[in-house]
Amino acid sequence: MTQPLQKTTSPYDCSTAETYTSCKLPKGLPDWWVEARKKPYLRFWDQGLPTQKLERFKYTNIVKLASDWDGILAEPKGDYADDIFEVMEKNSWVRDLVESDPPGLKQYADTALWDLNAAYFKYGGVVDIPADEVVDKPIYLKTIGVDDTYTSLRFILRLKAGAQVTLIEEFDGQGEYWRNRVSQIVLGENARLHHIIIQKDSDQSLYTQATHIQMGRDAYYNGFALNMGGAMTRHNIHADLNGAGAHAAFNGLNLLGGKQHGDTTILIEHKAPHCESRQFYRSLLNDSAHGVFQGKVHVHQIAQKTDGYQLSNAILLSDKAMMDTKPELEIYADDVKCSHGATTGQLNEEPLFYLRSRGLTEVQARLLLVQAFVDEVVDKIEDEGSKSMVSPLVEKWLGDVL
Repeated sequence: MTQPLQKTTSPYDCSTAETYTSCKLPKGLPDWWVEARKKPYLRFWDQGLPTQKLERFKYTNIVKLASDWDGILAEPKGDYADDIFEVMEKNSWVRDLVESDPPGLKQYADTALWDLNAAYFKYGGVVDIPADEVVDKPIYLKTIGVDDTYTSLRFILRLKAGAQVTLIEEFDGQGEYWRNRVSQIVLGENARLHHIIIQKDSDQSLYTQATHIQMGRDAYYNGFALNMGGAMTRHNIHADLNGAGAHAAFNGLNLLGGKQHGDTTILIEHKAPHCESRQFYRSLLNDSAHGVFQGKVHVHQIAQKTDGYQLSNAILLSDKAMMDTKPELEIYADDVKCSHGATTGQLNEEPLFYLRSRGLTEVQARLLLVQAFVDEVVDKIEDEGSKSMVSPLVEKWLGDVL
């Protein structure tokens, strides 16, 4: 295979492709799976890593952290339901998902990280919940990053019609590593999913995550992400509301300090009428941390009676901290209710002064105001057991910083 071209005008860093495409593919794969890998492999070979010339990467320099990576492809440590490789052999619906093109490929052509995952992943899991089954206990998945490794992980979750479950994912690790993960979630008619992500990776790590959610009629998704780890994180969420009456909520809290960089980029495609979507993210940024929130609602012409809302609020706890926010609405239907908003600033001095006049110290007053700021988004977690996992982590971070 020939060397990738050095295209100076390319929105990708083509020279980085050789580092990853020279890695060995897993052995013992069936012919169909080898063939399925070729298309994403060749796309990534031609492109390499995305640079800030791409619109959705303009605030996040993946190349800066990833281009000098010298680890190995490794099997991650983690607990999963069923091994994805074995399930693919037996289930055509899993193979169809795995072989599908990345969402947003045609609109944005910036999905090289998904292609890198597709070319190399072998490890991951599949959870398939039967129709009308209500799973009482949350499914808990924990993945631990291993020093000096790159891992491509794939996770697939399907809830058939009427099924309900809570999924808790926790990411941790030690040392310097890159976890490049893809999650594919399919919600059938009237299915309900509560999804909690607790991301507290090593402060030397790179965490890139692409999540694609497909929702049927009257399906319900309530997500919450606590992002507090990693040197750099990038979570790209793409939701397709394909069935009328679907409801999707994406809530998150970013707690970043030092030189951490955290990027959440969301695209919600309203493709059916009478659907609702909510995006609500709050960020606390200390030291020289850099937060990014890019939220977009795309309402197709057929999606009348759409209700879409997004809000990003950030508090800068340091003069060196920075927040980039880019809310977007793209609407082609004429009967909709959509809005967006964003605020970035320091703690309001007026309530701070009032609390101090009531006898609180400055530290107590700051903590009380910041606690109220984060509680409003943490309260979006509907599963009380999950909230009890998140709240102590938030309180400890606030105690250490304030």
